[in-house]
Amino acid sequence: MKSDLKTNIKFYQVSSRYYRPENEIELASLTRYEKVPATVMESAELGAREAALDVARVINECVETRGRCVIGFGAGRYVFKVYDELVKLYFADKVSFADVIAFNLSELSTTDDQELSLHALINEHLYAKVDIEPNRIHTLSRHDVSGNAHGLCKSYEREIIDAGGLDLVLCDLTPDGSLAYNEPGSARSSSCRLMLLGNESRTRIAEAFQSDTAPKTAVTLGIGNILSAHKIICVAWEEDSAAALFNTIEGKMTDLVPASFLQVHDDVRIYADLDAASRLTRISYPWKVTSCEWNDHLIRRAIVWLCEQTGKPVLKLTNEDYNDYGLSELVALYDSAYNVNIKIFNDLQHTITGWPGGKPNADDTYRPERMTPYPKRVLIFSPHPDDAVVSMGGTVRRLVQQGHDVSIAFQTDADVAVSDDDLMRCLLLADRLTKHFEGSSFKFIEETLSKISSSSTTDDDTDNLRYFKGSIMLSEAMMACRQMGVPKSNLYDLRMPFYINDPHGQGKLTDADVTVIQNIIEKVRPHQIFLDNDLVDPHGTHVRATGAVMHALNKLKDEDYMRDCRVWMYRGQWGQWDVDQVEMAVPMSPEEFGDKREAILKFHSQIHDAPFRSSADGKLPWQRSIDRNRDLAEKYQQLGLATYEAIEAFVQYRFRN
Repeated sequence: MKSDLKTNIKFYQVSSRYYRPENEIELASLTRYEKVPATVMESAELGAREAALDVARVINECVETRGRCVIGFGAGRYVFKVYDELVKLYFADKVSFADVIAFNLSELSTTDDQELSLHALINEHLYAKVDIEPNRIHTLSRHDVSGNAHGLCKSYEREIIDAGGLDLVLCDLTPDGSLAYNEPGSARSSSCRLMLLGNESRTRIAEAFQSDTAPKTAVTLGIGNILSAHKIICVAWEEDSAAALFNTIEGKMTDLVPASFLQVHDDVRIYADLDAASRLTRISYPWKVTSCEWNDHLIRRAIVWLCEQTGKPVLKLTNEDYNDYGLSELVALYDSAYNVNIKIFNDLQHTITGWPGGKPNADDTYRPERMTPYPKRVLIFSPHPDDAVVSMGGTVRRLVQQGHDVSIAFQTDADVAVSDDDLMRCLLLADRLTKHFEGSSFKFIEETLSKISSSSTTDDDTDNLRYFKGSIMLSEAMMACRQMGVPKSNLYDLRMPFYINDPHGQGKLTDADVTVIQNIIEKVRPHQIFLDNDLVDPHGTHVRATGAVMHALNKLKDEDYMRDCRVWMYRGQWGQWDVDQVEMAVPMSPEEFGDKREAILKFHSQIHDAPFRSSADGKLPWQRSIDRNRDLAEKYQQLGLATYEAIEAFVQYRFRN
């Protein structure tokens, strides 16, 4: 199934003129801050297609002039889209790999019992599907090379030299700014070597192989080896690459962002989609580099930025401020700073509502939600059982208190996020109770306790253990929802197939998943739907769960009941909407914010030892979500609006035409 997860947000906000200019003069103006040439496309699919055409051109030119083309191939998940497009070009007779000599950029350093091979991934996506000669494919040893790493690496470098040097390197830019497996801290002159992998790299590897563990080391060509190539093509997709792409293209060269060394190469091209390019100046702050096509969103973004630069609230901005920061166009457009200020102040003010389901018997002209029908049937999709509570718990409580019929659909039970310690705690309780009330313990409980105590669980236990762990999370969710006033009868355990049918909860999205979502929507027939947009979840569950909802919505959008349904997207666990994006802001008082925290703390299995703790601040996702709620309220206050303890934010999802 094709999982196109874009939500139209970028298409509504970004003029194509900023990333697809009409001429070279305009391009030069737009990219004045960019130190690495970049091609930005609307989607990853289009970007991969352009990158593949570029690769094919290099191959054809090299073969014509030199009789061969030597390419270094990366194995990151972003570059696989390019491989898929190269295969299409091959079958369309647009390129041949018969004269290509391939060198894999890196390989995992594994032991004999770890069947994890980057070469196997590249082979699956490319080598096995094209006419490349097997004896022209070079790769590093997959097995543990810690005893002879230096000799292996030097030998591999000599093979590249003997082949005539690299004509092209094709790789992806990782969210931490790495190239191949050159982790942050890698020097510009670094050569082929054994590299200790960071947590982010190991998480990506585990996801790629659907494995619980990942090797701690990999052998990789160094930054110096990559920069020695005649041409470098690098790709970056998705929002989690945005910071790394900005630092690579517009930031200072630093070994903390190894990809930033691409700035010294004289023939490099980065291909990115709009999500990955969202922080580039020409996309995010186009008024700095060109005259703008002003719309309501861009004006709001510019004024929020101007307030940050000046340290002033909206209504205190002056004509001089606009002139000093390159926004005199707006003053000319609206005749005065005051006119712009009052417009944006009102726009921001109208996003704030204490009635997320709409206020009955009230003028809703400037309210985010319509007043009718009242009460509304509200359906909230929660990828993990804790997402709805952590990301929009205050809004859930407000909807219930205001009389709406709120249902929450748990798309997965998040069993993989429950530790063995929490499982043992619950098993000990169950064992004690069953012995007391029935005279003997259930056989499963006794056997599982014994195996966990001795750390000897086997694959045969997987289904039962996963069900037990998932039940822990779901029972915690029921208690949290009880805290918010949502009745148990309105809670749905969807058990989506992509999650339960894969031992690591990372299966492929299929029509069966979409059907599960369609069925619950058709049952509830909601007037309001809330869905998660935290698509940078490192485990990938959010991407798949939300993808299923979006596919179902597009299938059902023409149904009569869906025409009366408004769809809102929330974030929280892994990010927050920027102020200029927010379309509905639901404030919380100190007491309400305290109630939300109490509901979150019902998730005992997640409040201390949950996975994906931030390496930067040591905080868990729910703790960062709480901080974001406070930060957003502070941002509204700095802009000159009312002061609140915390704010939850939402953006409307609009169906594609």
